[in-house]
Amino acid sequence: MPHNDPSPETLERLERAEQMKLDGKYREALGLLEELLLEDPENVSALEEVADNELSLGDFRRAEAAATQAVSLDSASYTGHYILGFLRSRTEQWSEAVTHLTKANRLKANNAEILRCLGWALFHSGQRAQGIVTIERALNLDADSVLTLCDLGVAYLEVQNFLKSRTLLERALELEPGNVRAKECIAAVDKLSRMVRQG
Repeated sequence: MPHNDPSPETLERLERAEQMKLDGKYREALGLLEELLLEDPENVSALEEVADNELSLGDFRRAEAAATQAVSLDSASYTGHYILGFLRSRTEQWSEAVTHLTKANRLKANNAEILRCLGWALFHSGQRAQGIVTIERALNLDADSVLTLCDLGVAYLEVQNFLKSRTLLERALELEPGNVRAKECIAAVDKLSRMVRQG
């Protein structure tokens, strides 16, 4: 079982680590969090933050270890489940990704980032309609997310709804003119729609 009510001093250190993470100082944040975990190895919040920072640094093995530990100590760690789901998506283990992300979504409803990842995993696990609906929900919660616009654009491209796909990808480029993924996807939309028209 997870601990109840961390001390004010622990909370203050967690908040400092969170601020460092927001400032992009992932290694400094990890230093602070690792000190916390030495004193209290079962601090789920610190483990979640470690997983998140390691993810930002691209150390997926360490991110997975921390997220797995957080979930084993507290099955209601939505951050732990989200990170595990995200990591399973990266390796295209779609059904495992769906399992973790569904749990994360149940524990933390209406979180745009969880819904985006869940929708993407559902879409790729063969539940295409459900996946698109879920990514649409993520976009309704965060209309200016370039990641969500691109994911939804790609999903519509794959089901050959070219008009919808192009509209979403153009919106992503309006928000982020240098976005390589959006540019490449628009080129793919144009190419595929030509091929389909020529039949």
